[in-house]
Amino acid sequence: MNTKTDILKTAKECFSNQSNAIAHLKKQLNKDFVDVIDLIYKSKSRLVITGIGKSALISMKITATLNSTGTHALFMHAADAIHGDLGMVAKEDIVLFISKSGNTPEIKALIPLVKTLGNTIIGMTGNSTSFLAKESNYVLDVAIKKEACPNNLAPTTSTTAQLVMGDAIAICLNEIRGFGKSDFAQFHPGGSLGKALYLKVKSIVNMNNIPIVQPNSSVSDVIVEIGEKLVGSTAVIDQGKVCGIITDGDIRRFLAKTSDLSSITAKNIMNPKPIKIESNILASEALNIMQNNNISQLLVMKKGIYIGIIHLHNILSEGLN
Repeated sequence: MNTKTDILKTAKECFSNQSNAIAHLKKQLNKDFVDVIDLIYKSKSRLVITGIGKSALISMKITATLNSTGTHALFMHAADAIHGDLGMVAKEDIVLFISKSGNTPEIKALIPLVKTLGNTIIGMTGNSTSFLAKESNYVLDVAIKKEACPNNLAPTTSTTAQLVMGDAIAICLNEIRGFGKSDFAQFHPGGSLGKALYLKVKSIVNMNNIPIVQPNSSVSDVIVEIGEKLVGSTAVIDQGKVCGIITDGDIRRFLAKTSDLSSITAKNIMNPKPIKIESNILASEALNIMQNNNISQLLVMKKGIYIGIIHLHNILSEGLN
């Protein structure tokens, strides 16, 4: 393969192979899948997931997905398990074995040990006649016709099938538990996903730099206030109440129209209908307001009292977009 056409042809064949395998998984779902979901949902303990080789890597990813969506899961490498790590398995735990062949030496050595402990075993395998399938209490069928690998050797489509089956387990449990956005935020406090769900305006508005001018403040006073407070704008306050906002853009546009500023005050420049938000709303919601109104600043209020200005850059610096 040495042409761009050949490369694209191979990539498309890979996609087709894997998408067809995923589509076929729907036909392989049976009562065991439903029973597995019910078993895990009702369990008061953990789901221990184990595998070897590439299946171990898939096991780790499924474990991470389950934990992040409200199901207590634990990864145990099959090779390490038979050398001491089996001690992490509690009597009430459910053990999910993931193996394409279901006949690897480590899996065959580990299953009898787990059965001796009395744990319920779920087998996720592509071989319905394998040792794993025969020894499991429940079997999840992830059989495929062929790997995407042209030699039908490298685990490609088989690991995709395992991953999708694991995602299906996680999503079904997610739905049954009614796992919502607030729950998701609790388990994802870091990164843009978590921040979009929990970060509030009050956490990022700078309440130590609160730009304020009066309606009769001069243009030079307005420019100084905006420059010192570094949020690109200032609120105009009259007798303790917000009556307008002036942005650096407002000043530039006004200066383009006139050079005589001797009688100009903040009242002449300000926008008398500024958009105000409460400090307890989500930063992601504030971002939506800015984008929908094509503005870069919002006045922040706390129970109707002005406490500062939030700038678009404050939100973008938190990784939200």
